[in-house]
Amino acid sequence: MYSESLLQLGKAPSEIREIFEYGNKRKAEIGAENVFDFSIGNPSVPAPKSVDNAIKDLVDNFDSVALHGYTSAQGDFKVRTTIADYINKKFGTKITAENLYMTCGAAASLTITLNAIMLPDEECIVFTPYFPEYGVFLERTGAKLVAVESEEKTFQIDIEKLERAITDKTKAVIINSPNNPSGVVYTKETIEKMCDLLRKKEQEYGHSIFIITDEPYRELVYDNTEVPYIINYYHNTFVCYSYSKALSLPGERIGYIVVSPEMDEEKDAYAAICGAGRALGYVCASSMYQRVIEKCVDETADISIYKTNRDLLYNSLTEMGYECVYPDGAFYLFVKAMCEDAHEFCEKAKEYELLLVPADSFGTPGYVRVSYCVQTKQIEDALPAFRKLAESYR
Repeated sequence: MYSESLLQLGKAPSEIREIFEYGNKRKAEIGAENVFDFSIGNPSVPAPKSVDNAIKDLVDNFDSVALHGYTSAQGDFKVRTTIADYINKKFGTKITAENLYMTCGAAASLTITLNAIMLPDEECIVFTPYFPEYGVFLERTGAKLVAVESEEKTFQIDIEKLERAITDKTKAVIINSPNNPSGVVYTKETIEKMCDLLRKKEQEYGHSIFIITDEPYRELVYDNTEVPYIINYYHNTFVCYSYSKALSLPGERIGYIVVSPEMDEEKDAYAAICGAGRALGYVCASSMYQRVIEKCVDETADISIYKTNRDLLYNSLTEMGYECVYPDGAFYLFVKAMCEDAHEFCEKAKEYELLLVPADSFGTPGYVRVSYCVQTKQIEDALPAFRKLAESYR
């Protein structure tokens, strides 16, 4: 009677969301201050004041019918021009409004892009650890997800393993940097090697291989770490962006897709994006929030708080004996479980009211993700619990 695959998907919700809901229940039972919830990547710092001011200004001074009415399917032209000009100024690109499609956040950007380019039985490469929803998005296209293990310890792309994974069916590669869940930022050297390899493989197989760069965490980097802008390194690039993290607007669902102006058959590529958005019902992203972005295009939330949290959590946990991946960006700490089974480790952590996410679904068994986009006091209060958890394995 119903789509069997979607029925099963609905009955098996995201593990992250399940832990988050468990946390809500536990907080109601013993008090929120007694539960140390590190499960979900929900920004803990407020949006910049400029966002609030932009909303007030639009409501007070913008024509109400236009503010809440439809824009063009791909987004308001003036908004897209403003964003394109900002990207060009920041990264030295030559993007125009005709390369940019406004979306309902990064999930919509990825879903649209994958539906625009992937055909049944083609392959899309991802690098471990990877965001689990990539598999969900890909399944609806009929294409196959191919997971390539990253380098041990550094979690940079393993170029040799990537080369072995590429076949004549390879259509796309998804990269996520800064990475969810590891916080790793791919270096310029890594990006250059990957792009050189993909160009070689395009010539070998005689067809385009696309890079889809998923970058909602682009602005969340620390210690002057550089995040290479992939369009400047590779011609067949789609940029999938969201303002959820940079502006602390996850619930507003606003982002965009950039189609590289150097892409093979670039006009057809953009038309395919528009067609996929139409077919999926992802047209006309929030009219008001498009205009908010236009006014706040160069703003970010106060990410210094995340750096404070990172330093506190990383330094404290490594001192306790935890093995952690040093995160240059995002707001996650990737921690090796103190037993072979990460699920078992997370269940043990619950005994100390610590809510952590096992990384099996991210393609990296034996690790857990700790989201440090929380109040700094929560980390301070949770440190004794982390210490007790570590001591329970000694």
